Amino acid sequence: MYAKLWIFILLLFSLFLAKSQEILNAKVSDSIQQKDSIATISEVIIQSSRRDVKLNEGNIVMNVSGNKDFKTSTNILEVLRKTPGVTVDSEDGIFIGGRMSPAIFINGKPVVMSSQELQSYLRSMSPEMVESIEVNTNPSSKYDAEFKGIIDIRLKKNTNLGWKGSYVGNTSINRFSYRENSLSLSYNTEKIGYNLLLGYNNGISIYRYNALQRLANTNVMRTQAYQKDDAEVYTIQLGVDYKLNDKNRVGVNVRGNFRESDRIRLGSLYTVNKDETQLVFNTESKNPTNYFQDNYGLATDYSFQHKNFKLNFLGNYLSVENKQKDDFTNSDKPTSQLLSYWKSDLLNKIRIYTGQVDISQKIGDATFEAGVKFSDTNTNNMIRYDTLSVNKQFVFDPTRSNQFSYQEKIWAGYWAYSQKFNKLQINAGLRFENTQSVSHAVTIDSVVSRNYLKWLPSFSASYSFNKSNELSFSYSRKITRPVFSQLNPFRFYFSPLNYWIGNPYLQPSFTNQIKATYRYKNWVTAFTIGKETDVMTRYPIYNPETNVLEYLGTNLPYRNFATAEMSFPIKISKWWNINTQIAGYYNHEFRPYLDEVFALKIYNYEMRLNQVFSLPKGYTINIFANYESKTGNSLYIIKPRYTVDISVQKAWFDNKLNTKMSFNNIFDSYDQRLEFRHKQIMDNRLTHWWDTQKLILSLSYNFGSSKYQTKDIQKTEEENRAR
Repeated sequence: MYAKLWIFILLLFSLFLAKSQEILNAKVSDSIQQKDSIATISEVIIQSSRRDVKLNEGNIVMNVSGNKDFKTSTNILEVLRKTPGVTVDSEDGIFIGGRMSPAIFINGKPVVMSSQELQSYLRSMSPEMVESIEVNTNPSSKYDAEFKGIIDIRLKKNTNLGWKGSYVGNTSINRFSYRENSLSLSYNTEKIGYNLLLGYNNGISIYRYNALQRLANTNVMRTQAYQKDDAEVYTIQLGVDYKLNDKNRVGVNVRGNFRESDRIRLGSLYTVNKDETQLVFNTESKNPTNYFQDNYGLATDYSFQHKNFKLNFLGNYLSVENKQKDDFTNSDKPTSQLLSYWKSDLLNKIRIYTGQVDISQKIGDATFEAGVKFSDTNTNNMIRYDTLSVNKQFVFDPTRSNQFSYQEKIWAGYWAYSQKFNKLQINAGLRFENTQSVSHAVTIDSVVSRNYLKWLPSFSASYSFNKSNELSFSYSRKITRPVFSQLNPFRFYFSPLNYWIGNPYLQPSFTNQIKATYRYKNWVTAFTIGKETDVMTRYPIYNPETNVLEYLGTNLPYRNFATAEMSFPIKISKWWNINTQIAGYYNHEFRPYLDEVFALKIYNYEMRLNQVFSLPKGYTINIFANYESKTGNSLYIIKPRYTVDISVQKAWFDNKLNTKMSFNNIFDSYDQRLEFRHKQIMDNRLTHWWDTQKLILSLSYNFGSSKYQTKDIQKTEEENRAR
């Protein structure tokens, strides 16, 4: 309670300081000339900090290297947590605009990694390696229509010849520990650049789930689950960048990522009667899992540039293979009697081929761009369940076993135009995407074929009044295709009575969005409004006879949404900086559910306060606080939550060695609590807890004589959905 009050007081204080900036500057203008008048903190002087924020066609661009706000961050994932407009959840998932999952770019090109690989990669990257981060919440038509948002991470430009190496190591300590190690080596000659990246991560992570459910027969059931995941990950990347001449360049990048995980999930269902005086049943379950994932990737690119003409080719191949074996046992806890026992064996294979060509021609102050892209995706999923029969033999279970295949081909193209008229910048574009897909659930003999063509326009305009004032406006139309796991009609179990199933009949959703952004110095305000149709979501179905709770996928007719965001940094003194972020969200979804229609208007907000203290002898201390108000959707209420982090940083040996220590989520207050709104249908309350309260020790060391920049890693829209 006191922590929440302290966060609120700090936020109000920063707002007060912000609103009083001009008044305070006027009052102390005379005292600025006098050294004695600024000797104490009681005479606070609000000074304009360096320009760490700017707009690029309406997108926020944050300087990272040298920015005090990020100096104590152990990696780029933590930098993103403090970046305006970006949210990083408890599982390190990245979102912008409240709920959109963005594509991650490196130096203007999307990266080729699975979600887990991407998180490890961002954690291995120190803030000192990054020049800036651009947050694009309304990408134009020249980007894949799947990209509702883009986070472009620009690395520092290094051009020296010779070799360079760096090591980054992080150790997270909680109830267990997790270690991340990354070694990067590069060698640069006049024409050829070589790079090698090696990574090894291992350790244990913990997850807990608790639920309280009042059943239809008035009994009260409590569900508990404890999951311990012991993982080991190996990564290798090899790249060659060859400059043929001043006009031609070609590059090749190959990679492999190999993950093995041994997971154990322990659960219990404790059920009593209505007044909780009599035990109805008390069962326990065990679900040990052995999981393997092998990823192989190849990216080739070629570029040609002559005067004002540019041509680029990018080709990608991705192979993903997942193997998972599970045991599920359910027993009566008081007597240890075995109630049920089944095994599952999963094999999942994904193959993706993509190729794209982009050209641009500059004529005077105008630039014309065009491009075409083709992608071919094939995925095959096979899962077999065997159940222990009454005669103690495992028997094939056809009701849960299934084989699912999915093929998707996409032809896409775009045309874009941009021109600058003095202080006014205009951009317009039109994209088409033709999708051909076939999903086949072999076991139930269900085939769904689709062939559709969509046109997706975009437009933006920005006006720079002067160096301190910028205004921009943008519009775009986007398509979101369901990811492969959403289409897959298999059961994925959380507990013996709780699982979710994919839906091969899901339709893609479409989003029309308008955004306006205004910057005054380092103050940025943005407003977004839009409508999404055929919204993909999950919904719960409770069976009162079996007490089974399953989550199914469906398309909602539509949702209306709006977002208002504001960020403003304040320099209180030479050693104290404050950066405040405030975001408000509105969501109105039209949700048919069972025999009723729910269309609630949900309002919520989020506030962040980032304080940086620059102390003597090169030490930097950072206190970061984040508060999220009550939110949810038409079916669930999500309770408020907050977190507070504290960290310290120190550089050694001319900044070659950088050490950092952080204590994240110091009050262990960032669990997620949900409650079903409509008690007449189902009374269900649940809590998700992740081990985000942790001590993190980080060390990075740079060596060698070169500063050559490593090759970009490529990614495609389809690879984003292969998860």
